[in-house]
Amino acid sequence: MDWGQTDLPSPVVRDDEVTIAARRRRKKVAFPSPGSGSPVAAMVTPARSLGRTTPASLFRQAVTPRVPDVSSILAPGGRTPRYTHTPRNGLSSANLDDSDWTNSMYPSPVSDLENTSFFRDDVTNLSSALLKEDDPGETAAASMFPEFLASFLKHSSSAVFDLLDDYQALCQDKVDVLQSVVLRAGQNSKTAGVRWLLQQENCTWRLIASLYRDRVQLALEDDIMTDLVGPSESEKIVVEQLFQRDAVIRQSQLVVDWLESIAKDQMGDFSDNIEYYAKNVCWENTLHALKMRTKSGSGFTVPLVTELDPDAPLRQQRPLANLDREDDARLLKNLFSLIRAGMTEEAQRLCKRCGQAWRAATLEGWKLYHDPNRTSGNIELQPVEGNPQRGIWKACCWRMAEEEQLNRYERAIYASLSGNLKPLLTVCESWEDCVWAHFRVMVDSLVEKDLMSSGMSHQELETLPREYLEANWTMEKVFEELQASESKRVLEETKEHYHVIQKFIILGDLDGLLEEFSDWLTASKPLPSHLLRFMTHLVLFFRSLGLALKEEACVDVLKSYISLLIRDQQTYLVASYVGQLPAELATAQYAAFLETVTQTELRPLCLQLATKAGLDVSAITKLVVETVRERDDPEFTHHSQTLETGTTKEDQRKIDVIDWLLFDPAHRAESLKQSNAIMRKFLALQKHDAAKMVFSKVPEDSMREIYCQWSGVGLTTPLPAEDENAIREHLCIRAYLEAHEAFTDWFSHSSSAPQKPAPVPEAKFTERVANEMREKEYQTSLSSWSSRLDVLTEDVKERIYNVLLFVDGGWMVDNRQDSEQDSERSHQMASLRSLCLPRLCFLLLSVLQSSSRHQEALRLADIISSDQHRLYQVFSKEELRRFLQKLRESSLSLLDRGLDPLGYELQP
Repeated sequence: MDWGQTDLPSPVVRDDEVTIAARRRRKKVAFPSPGSGSPVAAMVTPARSLGRTTPASLFRQAVTPRVPDVSSILAPGGRTPRYTHTPRNGLSSANLDDSDWTNSMYPSPVSDLENTSFFRDDVTNLSSALLKEDDPGETAAASMFPEFLASFLKHSSSAVFDLLDDYQALCQDKVDVLQSVVLRAGQNSKTAGVRWLLQQENCTWRLIASLYRDRVQLALEDDIMTDLVGPSESEKIVVEQLFQRDAVIRQSQLVVDWLESIAKDQMGDFSDNIEYYAKNVCWENTLHALKMRTKSGSGFTVPLVTELDPDAPLRQQRPLANLDREDDARLLKNLFSLIRAGMTEEAQRLCKRCGQAWRAATLEGWKLYHDPNRTSGNIELQPVEGNPQRGIWKACCWRMAEEEQLNRYERAIYASLSGNLKPLLTVCESWEDCVWAHFRVMVDSLVEKDLMSSGMSHQELETLPREYLEANWTMEKVFEELQASESKRVLEETKEHYHVIQKFIILGDLDGLLEEFSDWLTASKPLPSHLLRFMTHLVLFFRSLGLALKEEACVDVLKSYISLLIRDQQTYLVASYVGQLPAELATAQYAAFLETVTQTELRPLCLQLATKAGLDVSAITKLVVETVRERDDPEFTHHSQTLETGTTKEDQRKIDVIDWLLFDPAHRAESLKQSNAIMRKFLALQKHDAAKMVFSKVPEDSMREIYCQWSGVGLTTPLPAEDENAIREHLCIRAYLEAHEAFTDWFSHSSSAPQKPAPVPEAKFTERVANEMREKEYQTSLSSWSSRLDVLTEDVKERIYNVLLFVDGGWMVDNRQDSEQDSERSHQMASLRSLCLPRLCFLLLSVLQSSSRHQEALRLADIISSDQHRLYQVFSKEELRRFLQKLRESSLSLLDRGLDPLGYELQP
């Protein structure tokens, strides 16, 4: 080449050009270094396509098998490919000669402004509103809890992988919203932490979808898959068959693809970051210096290379011009970033754009050789694929990666292409970078081993180090290496929750993952709410695949998430997750939740949601009532003890809990039994007002409803013994409450007798007239009061006798003995007979004696001593002694009237 005649821009002109462009932005935005913690843009670029992006991607680009219809598990509407990636906006069809490739790849932000302004305005307005919140991140992401449930219910009977797609979309939407908030609130805000959690969750869902599509299909194909063995006429076919039959290498490549897609998302808009305007000229500043030296005939003031072939700097041990060295350093760093993101073709285009087509060619040599003309049998020749001298190319790449004089990013580039791990790790800063490096090297190593075993290897591979050829990489060994990393950052990131989850997902170790979940749940530090939500839906996803899981750990995760929803008052979401628990535990969990629901208007809705979720509403409401009524319950005590008979707050809770059984008429029998149980306790404690409040809650038509429900199912047999006995007990309690209410009315009336006016001695005429008038009014009032008292006396006597002489066996005695034995209920009913019946007898005795009905009082003794009713059995000795003492007083009163002790006239 005639350097002197080449029309090239001078360094001065070039420098001005770069300066203008750089100053226009003057932010010196370069590619993020590998492993940078946060993405640089909210806009996420599409995931990379399957083929022609990384060396290993070619290994499996034609490996996708034809599979049977698995639409019931994978996706509706057809066959699901094993490797699913988003198309890359037509990059595969772009030509390396396109000089303006950045514009074709990425639309200009200005040109897209019209189409996206509406969306951006919405995001801006939303972020402005969120900034007014105390914790805008949590506020913005709070809707994810109902949205995840909606997606779960939507896809509960359809393809499980559609569900994962929904989860990813929900996470990405929230990340986009939070990104705009973070840009205004700052990277150190709480919102940035929430955004990071959701980014990690999105990445993890992406990994799960990728790996388990392959694993599910692999499980479905076990019965029909056979080892495909074909002729070894080309490297490409050998490797295709390897990826077809070896799940480990196939899934390892999926991990590489996943990590590259994350890096691509973090890279943002490449066209905004490009800083190269060299017009297809390589090392233009050094070229200019050489031209100037040729014209002037003088030497360099600074020693530079004298030749411009690619190997000149290394061969001559001379540097390039300073600007060229800076450009090369940025170029190599950006090239590695592109390769780290799986964008090898874009890296080659960047090389050509910068005038380094030879470097683009070095990135081409990894392609597997394949000559279709050897087996096709077609007359027309077809193009040959790949590099027939790939072994030489790989050995050269390995040696370049070992060359310490080269830039570390250049060494890393060729290390990634040749499977040389050590130089590659020197530029890997984060956990994701290190995992990517190890898995990429592992895939490379396994591919080469298979080629060697098939006889397709090159002699040049023998020049590679023994540790590469003899390396026995496994997924487990990769993570063991990471645990021993010398990088403090990598070691810290290894312990992060999502990285731990990702590790176990990659290994397929679900038992180990659930053990980690158990440890996290028992730790003193509470888990982030979004992490707990993710763990719950991950467990549900594994269940939907029918995988064998540790049931106890799964239940613990679900219970923790349910507790979180209850704590955050996510009332509408609880039932669906409780429905995922074992039946008995689900009943207990939902019953505990219903105890916390105090708003009356929410109670019917909670029961409707429980029914929709397939829960046993009858058992749940029964358990709620039993739990509340048995809480802090004292034992049955004798009435002689001093008791607090007022209604407490705890009593009111027991009264109100009956409402849970009244929403559904089908639960009338249970409501009757539970209300009876509560009233028994109240009666034992003499809390008659509380017992009346419970009684008033039971619908009047309950007994009729119970009979109608029984006859409505076409049964002609009598009611079940338990229901019939509950109805009888309800009637017994009603009779007792009516008797007690009648006595209360009598006592209140008897205590309000009209007062006799006091006579006025030596009064004047007018005063005597007024006194006579008051006397008349008194007599009238007294007559009315006495008549009313007689009526009330008869009423209380009748009602108390209704209890003492209760039909068919007595008060609080079951009529049917063929029911299931309930020892506690039997004990309580027997205790109530001993507590209440003697008290009613004493009340009736006091009423009769106060009304001077002593003869009727003495007849009460006949009723108590009767063998038909055997009421004497419910009296204690002390009560009988007191009762006989009361009767003695009545006999003495009769004797004072001139009658015999029993009230009969004395015979002469």
